[in-house]
Amino acid sequence: MKYIDQQLVVKRMNGRNIVNTLFKGLFLLATLVSLLFLAILLYRIGTQGISHLSWDFLNNFASRFPEKAGIKAALVGSLWLMAVVAPTSIILGVGSAIYLEEYAKKNRMTAFIRTNISNLAGVPSVVFGLLGLTIFVRALSLGNSVLAAGFTMSLLILPVIIVAAQESIRAIPGELRDASYGMGATKWQTIVKVILPAAIPGILTGSILALSRAIGETAPLIVIGIPVIIQFLPSGVMDTFTALPMQIYDWSSRPQQEFQVVAAAGIIVLMVVLLLMNTVAAIIRNKFQKRY
Repeated sequence: MKYIDQQLVVKRMNGRNIVNTLFKGLFLLATLVSLLFLAILLYRIGTQGISHLSWDFLNNFASRFPEKAGIKAALVGSLWLMAVVAPTSIILGVGSAIYLEEYAKKNRMTAFIRTNISNLAGVPSVVFGLLGLTIFVRALSLGNSVLAAGFTMSLLILPVIIVAAQESIRAIPGELRDASYGMGATKWQTIVKVILPAAIPGILTGSILALSRAIGETAPLIVIGIPVIIQFLPSGVMDTFTALPMQIYDWSSRPQQEFQVVAAAGIIVLMVVLLLMNTVAAIIRNKFQKRY
């Protein structure tokens, strides 16, 4: 009987090892396929666009001639857009998360709000574009300005930041809160001095993903009427502007093969901006990870 039991245990272990090896291979295959497509994308963009990158490309405005086309207005416009989107979305998102996690009562209404915030993260971006067109462009008469586009993009990424901030705040150990209260700190002092610093790595991770989505979105900008080609730089948040996704979309949709090369160069510039944004956020995140 004992020999039969041992054989059964060995068969079960062998079966589990086979299943484990199978899933390991499937996960490895999925990773390799993803890396393959990423490598093909980077190779295609790099081989097409790297030859067109130059100081003239960065310093020229858009043109109907591909050899004279530049990305200056779109690059500066995207920086203006992020200057509005980043503080607006992060302040509102983190503030909403703090209220829902630390102040709101745990009842059905709060659960309903949380569920709907999570659902909003999956709403198509064009819907937020229509919302921005109705509220900011027409109702508030902001037109196709940096401010209108920034508020629209902030609405787009706000649910993602709220959910990420909620999860980060919820993950803070209760012992940290109890120790702060035990030292005589108020609730607000505990939030500012203990909870937020400890939650910053998770909050920044969600914010990085959200801002990366905002800087690359085109549909909301098209809906609210952001122009494709302008020959000036915005000097304030109420000025008209264009952005990198709009410029790249225009170049890639033109039939001339030369504009495909220009579009690839624009994509490289967009990726560099994304990498710089993510690097700064990662440095801040790693700094606080060492403390908590």
